[in-house]
Amino acid sequence: MELSGRAEVVDGDTLVVGGTTVRLHGIDAAEAGQRCVGEGQKITRPGDRARALLAELTADGVSCAGEEHDDYGRLIAVCRTPDGRDIDRALVAAGWAWAFVRYSSDYVAEERAARDKGLGVWSMACQPPWEFRAARWSRVEERSPETCPIKGNITENGKIYHTPWSRHYARTKIDESRGERWFCSEVEAIAAGWRAPRG
Repeated sequence: MELSGRAEVVDGDTLVVGGTTVRLHGIDAAEAGQRCVGEGQKITRPGDRARALLAELTADGVSCAGEEHDDYGRLIAVCRTPDGRDIDRALVAAGWAWAFVRYSSDYVAEERAARDKGLGVWSMACQPPWEFRAARWSRVEERSPETCPIKGNITENGKIYHTPWSRHYARTKIDESRGERWFCSEVEAIAAGWRAPRG
């Protein structure tokens, strides 16, 4: 499948192009709620840095190509700038995304080079996003109704679900009398008509 046009940046590794949600192939960027500690104990939100770089790289539009979809229905794709630059590769090379070796080894060399140069996340103490997500999930799962920790919130922007690693998770309250609810997985939330927060 091929897509092209303007891109809406959802987070550091996800775009919406022509109404289709695209998950960038072979990379994993920090979550919006994730914090890392840099020099002088300075706290940095690497997910914001990844998102900003992705917005910069896609400012003039993108072309994306991929054949597979993930469990959430997102197209897994390599996206390029109008001049042919591999956006997925650029994020890893700049140090603002990890090579997602669980699924692909395509960007391992770029990650190694970024790490050797101390770029981006490699200049600070930063947990890989898959470890961050797993830790957050296990921390809140037992305290959640029926061990289903995803919050299905209803706002003026529509039905939005918040995972334990979302930026606004802690302050989001669920009022089931308003039709809000808890979900056990993102797949379940999406199937019920909720979407992930953007930004």
